[in-house]
Amino acid sequence: MGGMIRRLGDLLAAGWLMWGPGKAGPLPWHGACVVAKRELAAYFATPVAYVFIVIFLVLAGALTFTLGGFFARGQADLMPFFSFVPWLFLFLVPALTMRLWAEERRHGTIELLLTLPLPQWQAVVGKFLAAWAFCGIALALTFPLWITVNVLGNPDNGVVLTGYVGCLMVAGAYLAVGAAVSASTKNQVIAFVLAVAICFVFAAAGSPVITEFLSNRLPVLAEVARGLSVADRFGGFTRGVISLRDLVYFGSFIGFWLFVNAVVLDLKKAD
Repeated sequence: MGGMIRRLGDLLAAGWLMWGPGKAGPLPWHGACVVAKRELAAYFATPVAYVFIVIFLVLAGALTFTLGGFFARGQADLMPFFSFVPWLFLFLVPALTMRLWAEERRHGTIELLLTLPLPQWQAVVGKFLAAWAFCGIALALTFPLWITVNVLGNPDNGVVLTGYVGCLMVAGAYLAVGAAVSASTKNQVIAFVLAVAICFVFAAAGSPVITEFLSNRLPVLAEVARGLSVADRFGGFTRGVISLRDLVYFGSFIGFWLFVNAVVLDLKKAD
């Protein structure tokens, strides 16, 4: 609670610097950057960040070298790692976002945050960017896997890089969903369960089981499911292809859920 009050105090000070006497107004995105900086620092002020990173790294390594058959495949690439990332994030990202707004609402500090001299959209974007940067740090700490494949063989590092970009896009998509859900409830457990359920729908939408089932009954819905599938879009990145269509998909997906986040906050504020 004390840490949250201190963060709000920092934001209030930042708002005064931007909007105080003699100020013409903030630079675009400045408020969002202030929020992101404070939120990211707050992650590492508690053990939660370190627990998240350790769990992610342990699970990523274990799945890559065991179920992924890293050595049995006889290929120097990170496909075993990339194939598990969307499913790891399916559970770990909602665990990260469940407290994003729910905790503020439970402690009653959300009203203070939303009345600061700061546009609401900047608070929403700032919290999202902090969580996204945190996921980026967690992904960067998997660099021993990249070193391993380069020691064992001669991988296409361009494909590895695009795979990591795809992982970051998936993390951003799940984070946007989780943030919107967290804004709708005070209960972190409910926020976690709902976020996992929604993310699972988008992760599994393009799976062969779903698409074959829909193709036999409603072919149009099968195409829609493929188009909405996060996993299908991610597949292009793991093959070394960064297409404009996939970037537009992830950008639109993230933008839509951040918009939902802002709308939910408005509705809850009205309540």
